[in-house]
Amino acid sequence: MANCHFGHQPVRMPIQQLPDHLINQIAAGEVVERPASVIKELVENSLDAGAQTVQIDVLAGGQKLVRIRDDGKGIDKQEIALALSRHATSKISSLDDLEAVASLGFRGEALPSIASVARLTLCSRTADSDPAWQIEADEGDISAPKPAAHPQGTTVEVHDLFYNTPARRRFLRTERTEFGHIEKWVRRLALSRPEIAFTLTHNQRTVLQVPAGRTEDAQRQRVARICGDAFGEQCVYIERETEGIALSGWIGLPTFNRSQPDMQYWFVNGRSVTDKTLAHAVRHAYRDVLFHGRYPAYVLSLTMDPAGVDANAHPAKHEVRFRDGRRVHGVVSQSIDVALKDTRPGGYDVAPIPMTRESVFNQGSIPLQSRPSSSGVRETLAAYRSMATAPSLAGMPENAADVPPLGFAVAQLAGVYILAENTDGLVIIDMHAAHERITYEKLKKGFDDRNLIRQPLLVPESIAVAESEANLIEESGEMLAGLGLVVDRAGPTSVTVREVPALLKNSDVEALLRDVLSDLSEAGQSHRIEDAGDDYLATMACHHSVRANRMLTIDEMNALLREMEQTERADQCNHGRPTWTTVTMPELDRLFLRGR
Repeated sequence: MANCHFGHQPVRMPIQQLPDHLINQIAAGEVVERPASVIKELVENSLDAGAQTVQIDVLAGGQKLVRIRDDGKGIDKQEIALALSRHATSKISSLDDLEAVASLGFRGEALPSIASVARLTLCSRTADSDPAWQIEADEGDISAPKPAAHPQGTTVEVHDLFYNTPARRRFLRTERTEFGHIEKWVRRLALSRPEIAFTLTHNQRTVLQVPAGRTEDAQRQRVARICGDAFGEQCVYIERETEGIALSGWIGLPTFNRSQPDMQYWFVNGRSVTDKTLAHAVRHAYRDVLFHGRYPAYVLSLTMDPAGVDANAHPAKHEVRFRDGRRVHGVVSQSIDVALKDTRPGGYDVAPIPMTRESVFNQGSIPLQSRPSSSGVRETLAAYRSMATAPSLAGMPENAADVPPLGFAVAQLAGVYILAENTDGLVIIDMHAAHERITYEKLKKGFDDRNLIRQPLLVPESIAVAESEANLIEESGEMLAGLGLVVDRAGPTSVTVREVPALLKNSDVEALLRDVLSDLSEAGQSHRIEDAGDDYLATMACHHSVRANRMLTIDEMNALLREMEQTERADQCNHGRPTWTTVTMPELDRLFLRGR
């Protein structure tokens, strides 16, 4: 049987300089993947030009026409032809500029690359120019500038994308699919710049139109318009600046979560990016308020010194590299963790409630124990009984500001739920889930980093690792010791674990070390020890909490509600389940057809 050969031997060709048009087409392979890539590059140019309004018109999924019109600064007649030349840009002039670039586009490749694979028309006018000037590009040929009618700003029209590269055109999907990618990018760009108005049309039908939003309320409306009303109603605004890093944006409450990470938007210095360090930081902040396998939703912007960010890490600038990723990770994780602490009844809009009986808040705290005991629940209930009698519903103040967020208990249902009434209506509380969160937060305060105790292993554990992992362990010895792990390098590909945190002395040491190594490789640091400790404390809290079918007195129920209002993250238990919900009076009226 004859041998089958796929392909053929390359023909030896002399080394030669490639023509400019072919160079542009090769560059287009990195910059222009599909119509959505064209829109991303052109809109970013509009944003860099100071546009306040951006109009995007698309025909046939962008394959026939993409038109971007803006009201930015425009381009002078003397520079308009140069804008279609490779590596011609107004945004950098030296290596120092490149290392601290703050603009979105800076390579000078987008326009010439697009012009090499499509028919392009560029028309622009500056504030001090009349008329506007227009040039056209086709097959690498650029026309001379000619006068045209156009308001201040720039319009770029891209016709027949990939008409001269049929192999690339065959890789395009259906019109609907390509427009889906376009819409996705426009939504990202609109989220990145809430102060700029965007309009997107497809086949002359308006698909997205968002006005400029400069107030927090207007920006919330834009987020809701793009991410959905449910997210808009269940997100909170955060804004924090520390160590020269500013973080702002919207994070979804733990009750609003997703089955996949499809609503996670990151913008670094205005650039839409995906980044493992940032994603890991958010995931860590949500670690004990979400179900396992669920993902948070957020729209977050990070602003920092451009010199601390390498924006040139990806040809299409989808990724960045941080010079100090560990510091960025810490700031992001801590900022979101602080915001999530207020996910408790009344946490975002209700101040601490002034009660007539001061001991409701200040006395009878649940005793902290280092390990579960059979008397834990009994002692907890005794602590609740020692609290002063809470106000009854009949004596609820007329002033709504004096009513606690969870109101006052009226009954217990099936030994599982507490029924209470507040100013909105009926409140239903899962007493076990609520008490589990309360106990868990108290246990965490008792086992903070200051009380970290290392436990020497009776028999040190030898673990085989890759040489790169052994190097990483050797470099990170001080950090690992701070986490409670004492690990020595025993050879080129082996290490020995000698001490572990006392709280985790019975855990799988090898699995724990490998998980820590994975985190160090991905994000430059690890919270795996802390997370494993939290898992242990969560189990303790579960055993320590009031069980279903445990009958409580009204006083005990009210005491539990008051502790919920003062406990961080009390809106959900440590497994991510909600602890309470409200059925408002209008909802009850509709249920019973009142007023009809």
